[in-house]
Amino acid sequence: MEIVTDATATNLPACVATIGCFDGVHRGHQYLIEQVHNIAKAEGLASCLITFTRHPRQVLDANYQPRLLTCLSQKIECFEQTPIEYCVLLPFTKELSLLSAREFMTILHDVYHVQTLFVGYDHHFGHGKGEGYQEYCRYGQELGMRVMQSKALVEEGVSISSTLIRSCLAEGNVKQANLYLGYNYYLNGRVVDGRKLGRTLGFPTANLQPLCTDKLLPATGVYAVYVYVGKERYAGMLNIGSCPTVNEDNQTVSIEVHILNFLGDIYEELIKVEFVDYVRPEVKFENVEELTRQLQRDRVAVKNLLNLKD
Repeated sequence: MEIVTDATATNLPACVATIGCFDGVHRGHQYLIEQVHNIAKAEGLASCLITFTRHPRQVLDANYQPRLLTCLSQKIECFEQTPIEYCVLLPFTKELSLLSAREFMTILHDVYHVQTLFVGYDHHFGHGKGEGYQEYCRYGQELGMRVMQSKALVEEGVSISSTLIRSCLAEGNVKQANLYLGYNYYLNGRVVDGRKLGRTLGFPTANLQPLCTDKLLPATGVYAVYVYVGKERYAGMLNIGSCPTVNEDNQTVSIEVHILNFLGDIYEELIKVEFVDYVRPEVKFENVEELTRQLQRDRVAVKNLLNLKD
């Protein structure tokens, strides 16, 4: 897949394109992307995704705190797993937000050579809030651009969306979120110094500092995870929370992962953590002995959830 910016837009061939934030690049997005690919192939045109370098609300509202499923680099990684040929990275600015739908479609046609525009079933663009698919079709006819609308991916009466997935993660339901995503939700981060208390309990942990500060953390609690150190994958048990048993006065949320059957020193290294299933909520125990016993039970639960043999 080739990345296209303003500077290289002139190299973009005539294409079938769709535009959006694509946060999570979930199965609903993948369904839309598949339609774009199929139409492009049928029409003998290139296939293209157009996405923004920043979430539009970050530009329009200085107080907006994103809760992203994927940062830009992760979205591109997901796009690269699809058959799409080009990805346009479009800087979202206040000036862009003031364009009418027709003005914006003119740019898509004249600058990015979009011949067929696929519009998501719930996607709207342009400064005029009253404009929708019917208006887009009319503008497309005037510009010589075909406009098509995708259908939602609905399973068991539920329309898969980024909002739905965020809701699942906020409840700790990573297993359901993963079903909607089509892959395991994950965090990329650097291992940094922590309190080093876990090793005294027989459960040394890596303290993870996410690379993307805008990425949504699942609900506090203990999770069964996979941990990628370099090219190797390990099973792990991860806690998101303030560790109230040993850290009563500190409400700062930390992410600590105990990697099963791993003894290496990975401080300052980059690792990836995939969430597989929820184990239990974070609770405050009476003492560290009780906490240790629970951690031992957690390890058994994680092994069962990940189908590991002793």
